Amino acid sequence: METLALAEPHANVSLWALFWQAGFIVKLVMIGLLLASVWTWAIIIDKVIAFGRMKTALNRFEKTFWSGQSLEDLYRTLADRSTSGMGSIFVAAMREWKKSFEKGARAPMGLQTRIDKAMDLALTREMEKLEGRLGFLATIGSAAPFIGLFGTVVGIMTSFQAIAGSKSTSLAVVAPGIAEALLATAIGLLAAIPAVIAYNKLSSDAGRLGARMEGFADEFSAILSRQIDEKVAQRA
Repeated sequence: METLALAEPHANVSLWALFWQAGFIVKLVMIGLLLASVWTWAIIIDKVIAFGRMKTALNRFEKTFWSGQSLEDLYRTLADRSTSGMGSIFVAAMREWKKSFEKGARAPMGLQTRIDKAMDLALTREMEKLEGRLGFLATIGSAAPFIGLFGTVVGIMTSFQAIAGSKSTSLAVVAPGIAEALLATAIGLLAAIPAVIAYNKLSSDAGRLGARMEGFADEFSAILSRQIDEKVAQRA
């Protein structure tokens, strides 16, 4: 293990100086945690923007869907577009609907089941988009404090080795080495706290958006079920 040079009583104890005075392993831990913190904030900002867009898209689609526009017209409008949220669920269901009835089937057996499966798959894909990279936030939130603590332990061990070599226990000599070791823990907490808070908040938001899409899928499934019964009765 490396041996740190002991700081003089009037050594520079600024954060930048503490970083440069730290040993290689502690520096590596600090750099890794800082990079994790930057990536955490990038994910948080990206998810906040994405969730805002999804909420707007859901509101817009619901307004259009319940405006009285025919399902065929709405499907033709959305079929060739890049859709998300309820739009993707709607298009998946209508595509399965049209595949069955446009083939001239008099009584498409299992159509309701196929439509429900198509909507479930579309909902799963949308939830994967919403929840993507949230696992990284959970990992950083749980692991970063321990990674920082590892750097602290290594730094303190190195400091005590240097103290033993110099045979001096002066506070002015000991303090800088301990401070640079504890800096690793502080950086670990700096990365972990926002990650934990953001993970809990974003997971909750994703759950609410998912519940809205699932509710729409159930409502739309009921609407198509009634239309299937009507079409089958007309062709009987």
